[in-house]
Amino acid sequence: MADRPELFAPQADPAQLADLRSRLRATRFPDSPEDGWALGADVAYLRELIAYWADEFDWTKQEAALARLPRYRVRLGGSRIHFVHARAVAPSGPALPLVLTHGWPDSFWRYSKVIPLLTDPGAHGGDPADAFDVVVPDMPGYGYSDRPTGPAPDSVAVAGLWAELMTVLGYPRFAAAGGDIGSGVSRFLALDHPDRVVAVHRMDGGLPAFPPDDLTPEERAWLQDVAAWGAAEGAYAAMHRTKPQTAAVGLTDSPAGLAAWIVEKLRAWSDCGGDVERAFTKDEILTNVTIYWLTGTIGSAMRMYQANAAIPPEQHARRVEVPSGLTLFPADIARAPRAWLDRVANTVRVTEPERGGHFAPFEEPELYARELREFFRPFRSA
Repeated sequence: MADRPELFAPQADPAQLADLRSRLRATRFPDSPEDGWALGADVAYLRELIAYWADEFDWTKQEAALARLPRYRVRLGGSRIHFVHARAVAPSGPALPLVLTHGWPDSFWRYSKVIPLLTDPGAHGGDPADAFDVVVPDMPGYGYSDRPTGPAPDSVAVAGLWAELMTVLGYPRFAAAGGDIGSGVSRFLALDHPDRVVAVHRMDGGLPAFPPDDLTPEERAWLQDVAAWGAAEGAYAAMHRTKPQTAAVGLTDSPAGLAAWIVEKLRAWSDCGGDVERAFTKDEILTNVTIYWLTGTIGSAMRMYQANAAIPPEQHARRVEVPSGLTLFPADIARAPRAWLDRVANTVRVTEPERGGHFAPFEEPELYARELREFFRPFRSA
């Protein structure tokens, strides 16, 4: 049986912050045979970022800003889960409960900008009737949730935890949304708890474990694009799936290495035109990275890739019958064609905004909030 949720407001140990600055100032940077990001993290940019992290970044200020969110921890499945639970502000009718699931390389941080737009749409140019009660958990091994002491849970298991969490919070029926790994978790919530999930919104349609024989030409072209992307950009995921502990040693010991591993993906997957600071300020980048550093969760987060790689193919072949909406942002990874989206889900709405990327809830919070309000509006009385 789950415990009662308890308020949670972490404060970093000053000794941890002093150690972090010491490590940053002692960074040994590699040589750089060419400028730019072609071979991975741009060393020139990384030098600039690390200097800012060591001497100007104010974690205490960022920690206080995150503390303004209503944050809790509760024991589920033998470990403590950290989550934001922000209730609707003065809704004009019953608020729809919504659980949002993040991915890698982030945490509840992904949704920190969009939460007030969803709980209080009337204060942000929206209709108060579109208000949500918003729940944003950190997956096990991410952020401020406990690191698993054994094998990492897969997306199926995390979906089960979220169903239990929503029960603890008193929500028999709710909506679900997510991106990246969170898209898969939301999918399994809809698959395994269709009596509870009123509708599900995702930012991708997933990938086939074993492609069926009757793929359309558009689906085949998409899979070729996915394969090409994997060959050029997928080395990180292969490492996560196969030897995550090898990378975890360096990334847990070196804050500069951790920043390089994460910021390269923030740049590559966002709609920033090659300039990461068009999508994220230095403070925003370093808030995300510092959460990983202080919680020591880069290894446990990466291990979830290995767990998900072991999900049986028949699980991936299941079709979501819960009403499904997808928002495909232009700079996101490998956007599936409509034929695939209809094949894998009861797809009732697909939109393709003009801007936004993999981290759209953070990059374009107003746009993302509008997508969720419009998609879930018909299902509020379901």
